[in-house]
Amino acid sequence: MNDKLRASAAAAALALAATGLLPAAAAEAGPAACPTLKTSDGWYGGNKARIDALIADHCHDEDGRKPLAVFDWDNTVVKNDVGDATFYWLLRNDRIRPPRAGDWSTTSRHLTPEAATALGEACPTGVRTLPTATDTDCADELLAVYGSGTTTGGKTAFTGYDHRRMEPQYAWLAQLLHGWTTRQVESFAAAARAENLAAPQGATQQVGTSRVTGWVRYYEQQRDLIGALQRAGFDVRIVSASPEPVVDVWAKGVGVDPSHTLGIRNTTDHGRLTSHLKGCGTVRDGEDTMITYIDGKRCWINQDVLGVRGPAAERVQPAARRQVFAAGDSDTDITFLRDATGLRLVLNRNKNELMCRAYDNGDGRWIVNPMFIEPKKPKPTPYPCATTGYTATDGTPQPVRRADGSVVPDQRDTVFQPTPLF
Repeated sequence: MNDKLRASAAAAALALAATGLLPAAAAEAGPAACPTLKTSDGWYGGNKARIDALIADHCHDEDGRKPLAVFDWDNTVVKNDVGDATFYWLLRNDRIRPPRAGDWSTTSRHLTPEAATALGEACPTGVRTLPTATDTDCADELLAVYGSGTTTGGKTAFTGYDHRRMEPQYAWLAQLLHGWTTRQVESFAAAARAENLAAPQGATQQVGTSRVTGWVRYYEQQRDLIGALQRAGFDVRIVSASPEPVVDVWAKGVGVDPSHTLGIRNTTDHGRLTSHLKGCGTVRDGEDTMITYIDGKRCWINQDVLGVRGPAAERVQPAARRQVFAAGDSDTDITFLRDATGLRLVLNRNKNELMCRAYDNGDGRWIVNPMFIEPKKPKPTPYPCATTGYTATDGTPQPVRRADGSVVPDQRDTVFQPTPLF
């Protein structure tokens, strides 16, 4: 609500008070104050004040459209990764089904023959679910392919994809959910959520022969921010590169309804998830070449939130339609962050392209904050913006460029938390 609208509302209230229909005290108070962030701890410099000012500027906008705010999920709203947490739970509880006829190439069109062979040799066939709770060879191979993108023997596991639209390791988690219903996957995610929230901070768990992260925490600062935005009349959305049923379960913990989450979506067959994925823009269902990842996040926001269909969903939309606020922590978030017209909140995880653009801050709309739990130490060397900070569609490193084509110079890490927050 702008100043003119606030003044008009106050004048109207005073006029109504004169008729005796509204108490004078209420008239003098004017319209209800816009919400502000309740939590101050953890916010760097003037970041909280700038967010409060943005909320005030758009509080209860009266142009007929709610201002849009979009958050990444993993390591943005929570500490650690809920996709990882769910994958580890699946392995520890024998909840991954073997592929059709034992052919692992059916689980991803990007899986290399070497990876398919390694998985076939490590994991049994002829079983309803893989015994990964006890079969460490199978668990280790699945963990290596998902976690590092290589086999346990060091062979490349995925190839032939657009690096600005697809991360096949992330997609593979959704594809490994084949054979289950959405409700069943939600129950798996809920069990993993309960375990990871109950585990002490810093806990690890045994998966195969490896020790992996065993805890997740909501950032109270982000829960506070999301609530303030909602009370101010914002349309708050989540866009994540984790499977959508998993994000749905976690997002309820910050008051975001599943209808307002976007994640990797499987196609279904008779109510059960398949190893193929929903498409967006020019990508049809089952082509499996775009997920909610870098440019794909823009596509799904445009398609599912703004209602833009076809090839246009892959393009930048007019400023008046785009998100006012966006928050992310990784290079996977860079495109939808750049689309935000008001503020772009970046949690500093030392990610090259994201930090290059945030620190370059050409339009003054980027704000950088340390992670709220276990913040990173300052990067000892500058971000390689002028040489290798950008990953091209074919995976090659290139300079980070501004919209006008000029190269972003290397940037030093200046926003960090020198002492523990808690």
